[in-house]
Amino acid sequence: MTYCVGLRLNQGLVFMSDTRTNAGVDNFSSSRKMFNWTVPGELSVTIMTAGNLATTQAMISLLEERSKASEDRDPSILRQTSMFQVARLVGSTLKEVISYSSPNGPTADDPFSASAIVGGQIKGGKPTIFLIYPQGNFIEISEDTPFFQIGEAKYGKPILVRAYDPDMSFQDAVKLLLVSFDSTVKSNLSVGLPFDLQVYENDTFSADRSTRIEDDDPVYQTISSGWGDALKVAFEQLPKYEI
Repeated sequence: MTYCVGLRLNQGLVFMSDTRTNAGVDNFSSSRKMFNWTVPGELSVTIMTAGNLATTQAMISLLEERSKASEDRDPSILRQTSMFQVARLVGSTLKEVISYSSPNGPTADDPFSASAIVGGQIKGGKPTIFLIYPQGNFIEISEDTPFFQIGEAKYGKPILVRAYDPDMSFQDAVKLLLVSFDSTVKSNLSVGLPFDLQVYENDTFSADRSTRIEDDDPVYQTISSGWGDALKVAFEQLPKYEI
């Protein structure tokens, strides 16, 4: 299992993913689930993946192989003219990989199933995010749906729904995502640190604002413990229901 969130603000995009890929009793393992393609001044594309690890790694490997210098390696993320075309490319590649292992075609409950979040900006277009389904189709983020989640989404969604504001700063958005991820980690062993974080500011076409948040990160630890204490205080202040 995994947990990834792509969130759109008025000033840009924020992406966060966990790295846990196995949570057996005596076998914990991690793998990167966030990937970026950047051409300075031209484009910045970020992909996050969830689902069968072999499927997602094969998809990313294909996208990277087809984005290398050789002219006959098409289609390539670096040659797409819009984020919509990037989403189509990622969707078709994901469907192609799943079809290798599922001759009858990809389905949501297929053991080789996977999904992805694709976001970024190409020069001449606006920053945006797409949610890619196993069947290769996709939807785009909107004012009504300002963030996408994949993987173990249910535990971290309530705080996003209640506290998200498109005008919030990047710092507050990261804090919001850390609370969402912390709630998920405490509820499901299959999601775990470290977290990969990337912030994209509109029209910068750069992926240099990225970091990995480890378990001993002092800000994360303060947010984690502070959120727990704040919930207890808020609960105590609520009126009692007399029966």
